[in-house]
Amino acid sequence: MAERITIMLNSDIAKKLRNLQAKKLRESASSVSFSRIINEILEKGLK
Repeated sequence: MAERITIMLNSDIAKKLRNLQAKKLRESASSVSFSRIINEILEKGLK
């Protein structure tokens, strides 16, 4: 189950995440949320 959490990102990290989101949107026919991008990056980093 998803949990709503508020975090503060510095502008450089937010820009990189938005760029990654844009790339995934171009490659996909479906929508890609900002939350999904953050979760994917955190999942990779926590392995």
